This record gives sequence, C-alpha cells and structure tokens, in this order.
Amino acid sequence: MTEVSLDELGPVDFVVVEFPAASSNFTGEMAAELRALTDAGTIRVIDILILTKAADGSVEAIELSDVDELGDLQAIEAELAELLAADDVEHLAAAMDPGSTAGVIVYENLWAAPFASAARRAGGQLIANGRIPIQAIIASIQADQATATLGD
Repeated sequence: MTEVSLDELGPVDFVVVEFPAASSNFTGEMAAELRALTDAGTIRVIDILILTKAADGSVEAIELSDVDELGDLQAIEAELAELLAADDVEHLAAAMDPGSTAGVIVYENLWAAPFASAARRAGGQLIANGRIPIQAIIASIQADQATATLGD
C-alpha cells in the first residue's frame, strides 16, 4: 500500500462475498469492476483474501499474491498490505456455509477521505457505522408496494 498520512485516511470497510458450492460463475467481471473503482480513485484496496470452507468446517485462506492468474487484479495485488490476521480469517469464515468460497476485500473509501480528515481535525471520531444489505432494501420496497396495492 502506498504511504499515506494517518490524517489523510478515509474510512476503511470490508466486504465478504460468499459463493455457495457449485453456484459460482467467475468471468472476470468482478475483478474488472474492482479495478475500475481503484482506477477512478473511489477506493484503495488494502487486502484481498479468498476463503474456502470445507464440509468439515475447516477454512483455507489464500492471499491474492498466491493466485497464479490475476488478470485485472494484477495491478491491485502489488499495492496490498495483507492486513488480515488468522483471527480475522476465523471470524470472517464463521458466517460462511460449509462447501462455499468467499472473497474478502478490505478497502479505504477514498471518496470520503477529505470529509473524514476534516472530522478528525474538528475533534470528531467515528463511533458507529453500518451497511444495509440490498436484499433488505428490496424487501422493504416490495412490502411498501404490496401495502399500497392493498390500499387501492
């Protein structure tokens, strides 16, 4: 990862995307989209792991640097900090189903860095954050539409 002053850092998030056994269709599209986000300066990828959870619950973690064919991720791999530790892997894998594979991406939100820096200079600190899963938003919209339809 390139050298950045701690005062200039944006919020850091992670996502875990699980692919159930026999349902993945890796075409390179996800790598291209991730590369587009980094090229646009929207995010800076800090770490990427590939987790595989066997039927017996054992977990294998593979760093991106251990993957032979990286395609669009080749440029990103050179900048990774390999931040996640064994305890992190265990915690992240706990949510996975046996037989599945998951991609873990840790990234800095570069788009939010100026605001985060200003907040820190003003004496502020991030005390909570969260994410609403898109499935929950879709379900809420559908419920609202169903209620509106019933009211007609």
